[in-house]
Amino acid sequence: MNPKIEEALDTLNLTNVARRRLLTGAGLVSASAAASALLAACSSDNGKAAGSGSQAAAPAAGHGDFPSTPKWKFVFVCHVTTNPFFTPTQYGAQDACALLGADFQWTGSKDSIVAEMVNATNTAISAKADGLALAVVDKAAFRDPVNKALDAGIPVVSYNADGARDDPGTARLAYIGQGLYESGYALGQRALTQIDSGDVVGFIATPGALNIQPRIDGAEQAIKDSGKPVKFTAVGTNADITKGLSIIDAYAQGHAGLAGMLAVDAGSTQSIGQVVKKYGLRGKGLKVAGGFDLVPETLSGIKAGDLDYTIDQQPYLQGFLPVVALYLYKLSGGLIAPPTTNTGLLFVTKDNVEPYQTTQTRFEGSSDEQKVVDRTGAIAHA
Repeated sequence: MNPKIEEALDTLNLTNVARRRLLTGAGLVSASAAASALLAACSSDNGKAAGSGSQAAAPAAGHGDFPSTPKWKFVFVCHVTTNPFFTPTQYGAQDACALLGADFQWTGSKDSIVAEMVNATNTAISAKADGLALAVVDKAAFRDPVNKALDAGIPVVSYNADGARDDPGTARLAYIGQGLYESGYALGQRALTQIDSGDVVGFIATPGALNIQPRIDGAEQAIKDSGKPVKFTAVGTNADITKGLSIIDAYAQGHAGLAGMLAVDAGSTQSIGQVVKKYGLRGKGLKVAGGFDLVPETLSGIKAGDLDYTIDQQPYLQGFLPVVALYLYKLSGGLIAPPTTNTGLLFVTKDNVEPYQTTQTRFEGSSDEQKVVDRTGAIAHA
């Protein structure tokens, strides 16, 4: 037997019966035809093995009703590549790529170092990525790289962060993520339903970072717009959760009688819950404690009553939807432009927190298992 045929058969994981039928030509004209088909399937047009380093990416088989395409590769540039918040984002990108026969790369900076993100972006452009998804946490730094990508015919979208509120800073084709200022405004409005006066502190891990600065700006504006005698103070914590917890702890000890404690990032939110519990602040005048994201400690704090609410911004969709948008742009020759998409704002409270704690899914990053999540009962609505 031709060794290439043997090699191809081994990759197909056929049963012994199926293997014999294929070699005897069952379903084909002859064994010779079967051999030719196998060799064609495992060889590129120029006779070299498909997938070798010297070959371009092999076309992906058509998925659904779509035609066959190259296996397009989309590059995500993130500001905190190892942060667990983005675990479901990576699952979302992975699932979209599996549906569409594409591939993705996750790169950027582990510690929100913009220069590292820019370098990763330029590397992707030089490597001729088929599309880019950027977390634009600095409105100036990504302007030239995005222009360079677009000039090279590489479509670019932003996700999770999109520059400043009134100045995205780049010519990206669309933003896919939560409305950041709007979500911060909603955070402040929600607090005001329980606070009529007093001091409210807003904690932010990295002041100025454009994935969270618009949120705290929104929360502060909501309180100003209310006209209530509420004093809002923004306090920087730290991207390191342990250091941030120490800062929040010290602030709580030094500011007795706070009416509200809010946060605009996951680490600061969970730390508020821990400090409220530690010092029994519910019994010392604290009316509201809330923030963002769905880390287990935050969900536990809501269940225990140490936090009132947190905001879900659908991180899974922030990976899934950029892949779909970039794929359709490529497939349509640019006729389907990526749409700006708000991934939503959902308040998680004591009334609806239980499913987040008891259901382990890819959609929230608590499991990597592919499964259908069943639900029953009416769907909440206004």
